[in-house]
Amino acid sequence: MKNPVRIFGLVAAIILLAIGVYSAAFTVFQTEQALVLHFGEPAPGRALVTEPGIHFKWPVVDTVAYIDNRILDLETNQQEVLASDNNRIKVDAFLRYRIVDVLRFYQQVRTTQGAESALSNVLDSAVRRVLGEANMTQIVRDQRAQLMVKIRQQVEQEASKFGVTVVDVRIRRADLPPQISEKVYSRMQTERAREAAEFRAQGSEQAQKITAKADRDVVVLRAEAQQAADQLRGAGEAERNAIFAEAYGADPEFFAFWRSMQAYEAGFKSGDTRMIMSPTSQFFHYFSKPSGAANP
Repeated sequence: MKNPVRIFGLVAAIILLAIGVYSAAFTVFQTEQALVLHFGEPAPGRALVTEPGIHFKWPVVDTVAYIDNRILDLETNQQEVLASDNNRIKVDAFLRYRIVDVLRFYQQVRTTQGAESALSNVLDSAVRRVLGEANMTQIVRDQRAQLMVKIRQQVEQEASKFGVTVVDVRIRRADLPPQISEKVYSRMQTERAREAAEFRAQGSEQAQKITAKADRDVVVLRAEAQQAADQLRGAGEAERNAIFAEAYGADPEFFAFWRSMQAYEAGFKSGDTRMIMSPTSQFFHYFSKPSGAANP
């Protein structure tokens, strides 16, 4: 029978070996880098591990710090900036960065939280410095892109000290404080109301001009039409009188007969008019004598 002490010792050795292997191995993922620390300081010659996979270190004496190698976002708190024209503007900016020098990063800020704290101060200082040299119109509208480039350049210069590179810097919002915004909006409303009143006055003036011209044109057209009608009527009456005169001169008796027939037609039309006349009246002489001769 084997010695129990030897069996126990073998099992203990296997367990210790397994613990040693387990504590010596570490895994690096695709999204991170590793820094091997020997008694809390970067291990000379083998500190930086950039390849993903399983790696080994000395158990107990070595530890591993994992550093993210992706693009990281930093959101800053909204801050108030005094522009060059003495307008106070509330600015909300954000920063995207990547860790490129792991050793310097660890030596300067240790962790991502430490980096964000340092970069936040750098970003706030750069925003105040750059925007403080511009006026409100340039910040809000005219030179916003150029100002962001300046901010990025200044932040990148300071961020390189922490082993990071700046990917992008953006001003998300640039607003006036509420009390100033209300004054600006009130002034804008007053200005728009003034412009609207001016446009209405101009429109009313144009409408009056158009209406007056149209009324004048109507009067002129009516006058011209009346003149033309009077001329045509006069010409027609003159031609009619000439025809009557010619007819009368050609056959006075027939002309008298025709005029009497017209008078009968007009006088005997149905209507409310009544006439009381003697049968022997000259008006009916064609009824008593077809020849139309007057009664003796």
